[in-house]
Amino acid sequence: MTDPAPPLVRFEGVCKRFGETVAVDGVSLDIAKGEFFALLGPSGCGKTSLMRMLAGFEAPDTGRILLDGIDIAGLPPHLRPVHMMFQSYALFPHLNVARNIAFGLRRQRMPQAAIASRVEEMLALVRLEGLGGRRPDQLSGGQKQRVALARAIAPKPSILLLDEPMAALDRKLREETQLELMALQRRLGMTFMIVTHDQDEAMVVADRMAVMRAGRIEQVGAPREIYDHPANAYVAGFIGETNLLSEGDRWRAVRPEAMTLSTRPQEGARAGTIAEIAYFGDRTRYVVAAQNARLVVSRANVGAPLALSVGDAVWVSHAADAGALVSP
Repeated sequence: MTDPAPPLVRFEGVCKRFGETVAVDGVSLDIAKGEFFALLGPSGCGKTSLMRMLAGFEAPDTGRILLDGIDIAGLPPHLRPVHMMFQSYALFPHLNVARNIAFGLRRQRMPQAAIASRVEEMLALVRLEGLGGRRPDQLSGGQKQRVALARAIAPKPSILLLDEPMAALDRKLREETQLELMALQRRLGMTFMIVTHDQDEAMVVADRMAVMRAGRIEQVGAPREIYDHPANAYVAGFIGETNLLSEGDRWRAVRPEAMTLSTRPQEGARAGTIAEIAYFGDRTRYVVAAQNARLVVSRANVGAPLALSVGDAVWVSHAADAGALVSP
């Protein structure tokens, strides 16, 4: 059996404090070469601090950060083969698109002819051909994002860091951009690490992701693994919607789509009344007030619809093996 390839990035027991606040608390994490990795968690969980330490904008108080097996703690940001795309895009307003993309290449002292060729390559890659002469204020929000992405990719970094890159986009454009990012990452074979608080975004784009809380990692795994087998009640509740049903000293986390809704009494089912109904086109979401619990049921809109209204009596159940047993 061959040994697994060493990780591109390794965090070893990394801690970071800001005054009395512990931002990152003993995080150890590996990111593989060529992987699209997501750091996911609520505001203040430490995900951005972890990314900024990798980029060199913050230094760990304790622990090590290795890139290709080399401790990069002493390297300033501009000497690290790491590039970061900021949420604000941070384009230079006085430079046109081509000069924005070329900025990092000039810092590398690349020959002018090679810079011009690389800029044209990047414009084609992000589908902005012919727009090299425009200024940032002449671009749409989606175009600005593509310029920022091209500028970050142009110097061929070992890893591209994406800090909430789609937060400013509307829903349709955000979903289109997610698919474009995935296709671009696969085409380049580059390692991407994205920081986001958007669970759906992380589930869509990431090969693997880490769920963080209060400076620590709660679970690392593929999106489907974390969704189907959450490590604890916090992860189950943070990744999508779930119903936490008490089973002794543990909880059973059952996703809304695994719950069954009936208008007739069912053996073992919980009786309740419809509290909310929300129509989403492909599915309908029901919230049921049942035995001092709030249960969520998601039903695909196929076949005959259920003729239900708020206040109607219903029974909610699930298969005995549905969901996953989790610790509190």
